[in-house]
Amino acid sequence: MEKRTIGRSGIQVSALGFGCWAIGGEWADTDGQPLGWGVVNDDESVRAIRRALDRGITFFDTADVYGTGHSEEILGRTLAGHRDEVVIATKWGNTFDPERRIKLDQDTSADYARRALTHSLRRLRTTHIDLYQLHLGDADAETGAALRDVCEGFVREGLIRAYAWSTDDPERAAVFAEGPNCAGVQHQLNVMEDAPEMLALCARENLASINRTPLAMGLLGGKYVAGQKARAGDIRSAPPAWLKYFDAEGRVTPEWAGRIDAVRQVLASGDRTLAQGALAWIWARSPHTIPIPGFRTVGQAEENALAMEHGPLTPAEFAEVEKLLNEG
Repeated sequence: MEKRTIGRSGIQVSALGFGCWAIGGEWADTDGQPLGWGVVNDDESVRAIRRALDRGITFFDTADVYGTGHSEEILGRTLAGHRDEVVIATKWGNTFDPERRIKLDQDTSADYARRALTHSLRRLRTTHIDLYQLHLGDADAETGAALRDVCEGFVREGLIRAYAWSTDDPERAAVFAEGPNCAGVQHQLNVMEDAPEMLALCARENLASINRTPLAMGLLGGKYVAGQKARAGDIRSAPPAWLKYFDAEGRVTPEWAGRIDAVRQVLASGDRTLAQGALAWIWARSPHTIPIPGFRTVGQAEENALAMEHGPLTPAEFAEVEKLLNEG
């Protein structure tokens, strides 16, 4: 697995991208609930990004709100001197206070989209964004259509090359797909949670399927077991309603742990780790998919990047995983 294409844009990237949510560090909502993945070491983040580059990763996905700007700053600092070698995706739509590291609200205005883009360009130390993504998955269709047209204007100005919507709703994604420079949709997909309607849309409209939560918030990394509790300061320790793998106390639920156990042997066959097998399932699922697992350490970057050497599951392996999940 070497390259995949970001939909209609023709932009080629490594078959695996790296999601940069975790390297943003700690941040929270206005009630003090954590929205990051806990404390991070910026020097380790830099080393991990460099290791990813060495291993052939050319696609990095972030958002302005991750760490209230910190993720973009770390990524921009590290990729300085490598800009022509990489493809950068970021997102906008959430407002935040970088001094207090707090997410505030949402802003769907055209003026805010331009301000957000300007700030992202500065933090990322670049003159353009390769893929600019609306980060508000539940914005209404009318708003989406207006912001799609705003993005078309950014393309004409040379500020972005293509755009996408980060949403799990195929109908919303289809609104963006009406724009000629829409190139993808970012949505949830992993071996335990398929998205057939979204993948059908991507195939029909020639969009990249950019896959967040490909490792199910770490569960498919093999480090969590049923009943294990996430660390304080980590979003998984006090999960919002959409984060269903963990209970209200931040413990892995038996249901999700059981699903992983059912397919663990197949995914980890052929000298793959569980995480590498989970990424292999996504590649086997559709030629449009580009998983973007998160990372915090050099070791995680190394393990995830090496998944490309194993490639997708074989048809027989894929069929066995589906059989085991259906039986479960």
